[in-house]
Amino acid sequence: MSPTAPDDAAGPEVGGVNGKVVLVAGATSAAGLAAIRALVAAGARVVAVGRDAAKLEPLAAEGAETETCDLTDESAVGALADRVHERFGPVDGVLHLVGGWRGGGGLAGQTEADYRFLEGSFTALRHVSRAFDADLKDSDASRLAVVSSTAVARPLAGGANYAAVKAATEAWARAVAQGFAKSARDAGRPLAAASVVFRVKSLDGLEDALAQRFADLWRSDAADVNDTIVELTDPSL
Repeated sequence: MSPTAPDDAAGPEVGGVNGKVVLVAGATSAAGLAAIRALVAAGARVVAVGRDAAKLEPLAAEGAETETCDLTDESAVGALADRVHERFGPVDGVLHLVGGWRGGGGLAGQTEADYRFLEGSFTALRHVSRAFDADLKDSDASRLAVVSSTAVARPLAGGANYAAVKAATEAWARAVAQGFAKSARDAGRPLAAASVVFRVKSLDGLEDALAQRFADLWRSDAADVNDTIVELTDPSL
């Protein structure tokens, strides 16, 4: 199956996200708020994770449970997984929204400090996906999704650091997808877990679209969406 899925692709409708435990990593952004609203409205049990407890308070008001954690700290993520398991049980979904932007100045302007800042998003993804990998593989319907950039397909000198980190993010998400498929094959059971890349030029104005597309992943068969890249475009265009 091609790793790229058209924006309007959908498999046969299956069970939704209602009743699933979904962790939103880096939840204090506008995209995080939109995701939490969509997931709560669909009946999911949402765990919103961020560094700043004060910034998590509005998300609790939207119906999410909250956890503070530095997701770039491996031991802290391990402790987070223990707390989540104790409070909610196994996780059925992860939406990775940890990110940020630094760049410009051509190739010479790509500083080491900028790269290390951007790399934090990828580091967080590695920690979170490993901490909850067993949960996702064992779930009867699980989904992991990351947000990438169109810069991966057309990297520019002024965004070389950013494009490199996003390319690594996509590679990791696709490796997760392969792991899901192999686990299902080895167990002799149908694939129930899917890892998906959402690729955008900019998330501005697409927060609600991203949120709904993520929630809707549970309405498609895992085999139809695992290891796919979904292009999200401005609906007004």
